[in-house]
Order: sequence, then C-alpha cells, then structure tokens
Amino acid sequence: MLEVNTSAGNMSAVNTPAAAHAPVPAQGVSIAEASRRTGVSVHTLRYYERAGLVITSVGRNSAGRRRYRQVDLDWITVCTRLRATGMPIKAIHRYAELVSAGRGNEQQRLALLEDHRDEITAKLAELQQDLALITHKIDIYRARLAAGDAHRLWAVEDSSADSPARTHNSAE
Repeated sequence: MLEVNTSAGNMSAVNTPAAAHAPVPAQGVSIAEASRRTGVSVHTLRYYERAGLVITSVGRNSAGRRRYRQVDLDWITVCTRLRATGMPIKAIHRYAELVSAGRGNEQQRLALLEDHRDEITAKLAELQQDLALITHKIDIYRARLAAGDAHRLWAVEDSSADSPARTHNSAE
C-alpha cells in the first residue's frame, strides 16, 4: 500500500489541488488534465517521471499517451509540497525510492521526513526573526509619520566639515 491517503484528516485536510476535483476515472486522466489538477506544468510532470520521483509506473493508453491515476496525482502533490518547502530533488528521489520499495524501511522514511521538518522549522524561526525586524521598521515609520517628523527617517550622518551635521536615526 502506498502512503498517499487522501481520506479526511490527511492530505485532503490541507486542501491539495488533486483532492479538489472530480474523481479520476478508471482509465486515468491525460497529462494536460493531470497538470490542471495538480498545478504542476506538463514539463514538470514529465521531468518528475524521468527523474524517478513518481512512485508508480504512469499508465499509457493505446496511443502511448500518459494516463495519470488518483494515486499518481496525490503523489505528485506530495512531491510538489516537499519541493516547495525546499527539499532537494535528490532527497525527494530517495524518499520516492523508499516508498516504492514498500514495507521495511519506514524508519528511514521517518528520519528523512524528520530531518526535512527540522530544516523547515529552522527556516521558519529565521523568517519569524525577519518578520519581527520588518514589523519593528513599520512601527518606526508609523510613529514618525504620526509625530510629524518623518523627515528624520531619511536623515543621514554627514561627517564632511563644510556641511551641517544632521541627526542619524540609528533605527534606520
């Protein structure tokens, strides 16, 4: 069993594009429809398949055209989310290999996902610090504008001898 489960409380709870459409017919959907449902370009879908990121063999119709099943769309959504959070293609490939191999490597999968979660958590903490700085700067601008001395926001320290010194706003 693949670990792509869109039942309530899992992927569908996080509003995946693949889960937001009508059910995939038994014969699958075209690459264009798969692209529309997942929000991934046709080029990227082909790349994911060539790079070994798709965990099942994507079916083909009698004309040799790709036919994506629900499990394929759900897995592509997983890959897209992992990639969007900064997971390198190499790591996604490793994860896909582990999932494709089936039972017995769950500890490795868990470790890979926990490592990635730790990286995301660290990035989020850094972004929170960045956001705090931006919020601080906004507060300074609002205060100066409210006080009527917004001109102080652009004041620079001038050390030349023949120009009058101006106050430098260290917060800027």
